[in-house]
Amino acid sequence: MPIIVFASSKGGAGKSTSAVLLATTLAEAGATTTLIDADPNRPVSKWAKRAEIPAKMTVIADVREDSILNTIDEAASRAAFVVVDLEGTASMMVGIAVSRADLVIIPMQGSHLDAEEGVKALALVKVQEQVVRHAIPAVVLFTRTSSAIKPRGLTTIAAQIERAGVATLNTQIHEREAYRAMFAFGQTLSRLDPSQVPNLPAAVANAKTFTTEVITLLKAGAQPRAAQVA
Repeated sequence: MPIIVFASSKGGAGKSTSAVLLATTLAEAGATTTLIDADPNRPVSKWAKRAEIPAKMTVIADVREDSILNTIDEAASRAAFVVVDLEGTASMMVGIAVSRADLVIIPMQGSHLDAEEGVKALALVKVQEQVVRHAIPAVVLFTRTSSAIKPRGLTTIAAQIERAGVATLNTQIHEREAYRAMFAFGQTLSRLDPSQVPNLPAAVANAKTFTTEVITLLKAGAQPRAAQVA
């Protein structure tokens, strides 16, 4: 079953938020989904303890370097999708998880600092490709973007990334109060109160579009559009 790994060496890039959005959207659509919290800060498992997670979803925490491989493999034998939220450093655990991935998603904000850290994550993927001797598809996901405005800096960085032959998802995770509210209230998007969270339908639609694009990539063998860039 597909294993989707979220990797970034920069804190605040939106890694855990994106992983939760993908996993909960898949589970609420009826797919058995295991979300592995491999971040020592345990943001996902702390959220899951408070949230009423979907019936089709399982959250696994307390993952160590010596257990991450078996944890991923066992989860993949039971669930239709496995989503892994990794720690924000380059470590052996991160390398092991990346080596098992059917798709690596690298969240980053539209800044040069994030882009530099994203390059480090992509370099780690390339190293793991040499270790396992097969391609590991990786894509960049821009996060905390505006749904109405496209800053020139973000456009420039996106163009530079694609010229380098690195894929970027068409979908971006926008800056939404609903995503902060998920963690603040300990809920999934579908269980938030629309009267208390502004623009909740737009946030739900954004998460669904993101999930649909990820599934499309997986079905296509994770050959995204940047593969066409010369």
